[in-house]
Parts: sequence; structure tokens; C-alpha cells
Amino acid sequence: MKLFKCQFCGNIVYFENHSCEVCGHRLAYGPARTEMTAIEPLGDNWWKPLNAPEQKRLLCVNAQYDACNWFVPDGTTDAFCVACRHNAVVPDLSAPANRAAWQVLEMSKHRLFYSLLRLGLPLKTVIEDPEHGLSFEFLADPPLQGAPKVMTGHDNGRITIALAEADDAERERRRVAMGEPYRTLLGHFRHEIGHYYWDVLVRDGGKLEPCRAMFGDDSEDYGAALQRHYAEGSPPNWQDNFVSQYATSHPWEDFAETWAHYLHIVDTLEMVAASGMSVRPKVDDTGEFAAKVTFDPYRAESIEQIIDAWLPYVFAMNNVSRAIGARDLYPFVLSPAVIRKLGFIHELVHEGRAREAPATSLADALLGGLLPWKRKTR
Repeated sequence: MKLFKCQFCGNIVYFENHSCEVCGHRLAYGPARTEMTAIEPLGDNWWKPLNAPEQKRLLCVNAQYDACNWFVPDGTTDAFCVACRHNAVVPDLSAPANRAAWQVLEMSKHRLFYSLLRLGLPLKTVIEDPEHGLSFEFLADPPLQGAPKVMTGHDNGRITIALAEADDAERERRRVAMGEPYRTLLGHFRHEIGHYYWDVLVRDGGKLEPCRAMFGDDSEDYGAALQRHYAEGSPPNWQDNFVSQYATSHPWEDFAETWAHYLHIVDTLEMVAASGMSVRPKVDDTGEFAAKVTFDPYRAESIEQIIDAWLPYVFAMNNVSRAIGARDLYPFVLSPAVIRKLGFIHELVHEGRAREAPATSLADALLGGLLPWKRKTR
């Protein structure tokens, strides 16, 4: 994720901001150029972007619900942006609680789409591909007491997200009940989209056998595997080969968990670079814990380049979290086996991405060509 600013006053703004907190200007994100801009009304939902005042653009219709701040695709009069066009079901918005929860869910979904678009991954709607197109259902639990609750999951391109997950207290309750060290809305989206891309890039992309060699035989009975996992827990020394305990349940879940972590790492490193962060601990005599990101993580040459940058930052971030009495920001261990799995995801993503434009490094765009500190090779 990059940093953005208001073109009217220069204030740095968040990706989710619908307006500038300093000058009040409305803001909109243009995914085609990965740019946020202040905008001014021209009437009938047409807006003038201040970063290109000669243009006029349309906002996604979900902007009226404060659930989206994206432009529709360039040169179109589409109703929805490239993220919202994948929505199949939204909750009853006449209920204020549903509307507030959906707004929170959309924040995470739009962050997901930022990454998918940056990676150039295929994104077909159910209109474009009725059998395997990507769609989202945002569902509230039934009002009847004792009725089955909505389960977050993926089924042949349709991703269901339980509206209850938008409630911080409920999500924390579920995290504790399931013994998870980490549970976030963005993590849910990144995990479930991993199942979708297993279908698209692995099953339908000719990578089934290499994937099985890395993650295991996915033909294992999925239902039985989950029952065994919840009844017996994870095997001893699971951290030697898996990024999380849930990843041990079935090869599909191992793939989805690893996919999610790949997106966690790449997107965080981009924000690290955009923020100009660097780490160089004074007690580190070897340089092993020093790092500065001077490459575009979304176009990294190898998983080794990504991991060599990631480990020093996550060590620093976890220490900062502990210093204020919080849990580790990234409470996971990346063993050599897990790094190899991340490498598989890296190669899969870069083989599946669109290659329509030459790479532009963050070093050129954001950091002015600053050189990294020298570090020993792991």
C-alpha cells in the first residue's frame, strides 16, 4: 500500500479516506494509476479530479453509502468500480447496523483489490465467466434464535463474508475460541481469495502437480480433514512446515494461508517503503537486522529479496508492539519450509499476472534511488 495526499492542501490521507480531514475536499481513488486525488463536483455524479483537472470522472454508485471512494473505470459510464462490480449480495442497508458493518467490510475488500490489481491478477466477474467468475456475498446472521450462523468461506468463485466479522468484539471472541493468534477482516479476504486463485492459477492453470508436491495431495477428503483438525489439533512441530495451525488441516487451507501471508508481507513492505522506514538496530553488529526497502515488493525478483527485507522489519514491529503492551503485530514464524511455499506463491503470482506495462520500482518513484544498507546474505 502506498501513501496518498490531498492535491488541494497537501495533507497525507489514508487509502480509506472519503474526504480530507484538513481541508474537507472529497477524495477519490483511481485504480488504473494507483492515485488518490481531491475532487470537486461538476453535477450529476461527475467530478473534476484535481490531479487532472481537464478530465471529468464518475464515482462508483456505492459512494452514496460511504462504502466506496473509487472512480469507475477510465473512459466508461459504468455504475460500479472494478472492486464493487464483483458484489453479488449486500446486506439489507435499511438496517443501520448492517450498513455500518458493510462499510467496514468494503474497506478491507478494497485493500484486497488494491493488491490484486497491483499484481495484475485475473479478475473476471460472473457476467464475464458465469461458471468461475469472482463474486462476494456479505451476509448477516438470520434473526431467528438457534438458526445456523453465516460461515465465511469460498465456493467456486463465490466468497461469503459473515457480516458479524465486522464487529471487533465478536471477531476477537471467535479468535480466542478458535485459538488463533491473529484474526482480521483483511486476513479473511486474503485467505478466501487464495482459494479462488487456487482454482484459477493452479487447477485451471496447469500447476496442479507442482502445487501438490509443495502443499500435499488436495484430493484428501476435505470435510474429514477439517473434522480431524478440530478434534485432534495440529501435529507436533507444525511450525517447521506450516505458517499457521489452520494451514495443517488440509492442503487447500495450507495454500490459502500461505497466499494470505504473501499478500500481508508484500503490501506491508510497500507501505514501509512509501513511509521511508528503515531499520538498523544499534545492537546489531552483523547487519542481519538492518534493512531498507528500495524495490517494488509487488514486482520483486525473488522471494529471497522479499524475505530478506521482511524479517528485520517484522522483528522491529513486534518489539514496538510489545513495548506498548500489545500482542505481536505479526505472530508467525517463517521456517525454511514455509519460505519455500511462499516462493511457490511468488512464482505462481508472477506467472499469472498481466505484463502490459514495464516495471517501475518504488525506489525510483518514492525513495529517490537511495541505496540499501549492506547486509549479509542468508
